[in-house]
Amino acid sequence: MMEIEKIGGAQVFKFSAIRIEHLEARATEYTLVTIAIDVTGSTRNFADDLRKCLIIAVESCKKSPRSDNLLLRVIIFSSSLNNGIEEIHGFKPLNEIDPQKYPVFNPNGMTPLYDAVYSTVGATNAYAKKLMSQDFLANGIDFIITDGDDNTSSATMKMIKDEIIRGARKEEIESLIGVIIGINAGEFKHRLDALANETGMKYIDVGDVTKGKLAKLAEFVSQSVSSQSQSLGTGGPSQNIQATI
Repeated sequence: MMEIEKIGGAQVFKFSAIRIEHLEARATEYTLVTIAIDVTGSTRNFADDLRKCLIIAVESCKKSPRSDNLLLRVIIFSSSLNNGIEEIHGFKPLNEIDPQKYPVFNPNGMTPLYDAVYSTVGATNAYAKKLMSQDFLANGIDFIITDGDDNTSSATMKMIKDEIIRGARKEEIESLIGVIIGINAGEFKHRLDALANETGMKYIDVGDVTKGKLAKLAEFVSQSVSSQSQSLGTGGPSQNIQATI
């Protein structure tokens, strides 16, 4: 029931998504959600906690009154992976996802952060375009969780910005919110701030890793998804995304 699509750029990235014909009896509008997680070597000490955070966030989204209108994609990124990015699963309905089966993370390698952001935004735009062409309403929200700066990408900040602007200008998607989440990223806060400012995304600094902070992060993801989904059909993005965690 999944199909493979490609995103162009300095290198070709791929994503998968449920075939649109399998959505026709479910809903007429969808919020596309992507969670991208940094699994480079520096995250090794808290990799298990990141996985637990992801599981809690997805389980919380399943409890949303708008859960039937959400399609979720989860990816991990590291230079140790093929093409720097690995899809745990493509865009699919929440009721088809068992987060307890998400694989254990094995952090290694360097940080293709810009590639991860560019491919995430590109996949959201590309699938939203297909949905909109079939008379579905579609908006999106992307979360990129990282502890460091880019050091091995082929994509650039300009490419990311241009892709975000292009999707909105060509009305391929009603609205798209991108959120960069820094965790244990104090050393690189100024660089992640610059990425957010240059591309028009939001930057949220979680601070040092603790179980309490990761629980709040999972709650933040769930609430932000719910707010963006509730804004679908208004013509604009949610205005209720928190500025801090």
